[in-house]
Amino acid sequence: MKKILTILAISFSALMANSVTTAAPHEKHDNNRGWDQSRHQQSNNGRDFRNQDDDDDRMQDKRRVREERGVKRLQQHKWQTGYVMPQHYRGNGYKVDYKSHDLPKPSRNQQWYKINNDYILVDTDSNNIIRIQGF
Repeated sequence: MKKILTILAISFSALMANSVTTAAPHEKHDNNRGWDQSRHQQSNNGRDFRNQDDDDDRMQDKRRVREERGVKRLQQHKWQTGYVMPQHYRGNGYKVDYKSHDLPKPSRNQQWYKINNDYILVDTDSNNIIRIQGF
């Protein structure tokens, strides 16, 4: 029993010594800075994360401007029969009931949409514009 306890104590000591040595930092220490920042910056491919908030703000501004430009372009879109209706307008928010807007009854697999004060009849299978009725 004494031998087993001795073996366990030695094994535990060796395990603790090993974990202490692996937990030590592997960075070069510099007397002025505490650790070598140049080596740390190289591992991050030269990226500086100090101004990341400014970069995020600039990216959000660019994204907002791009979205506004896209919305303006879609509002100025000229609808023509035979064209495919853009994906942006295929949602339920643009669908209208033909009865409440005095529109002709659509055939099977057709749907009326109201976009920019125009009523557009679209084939729901191919998303092709069949008819445009402006008011």
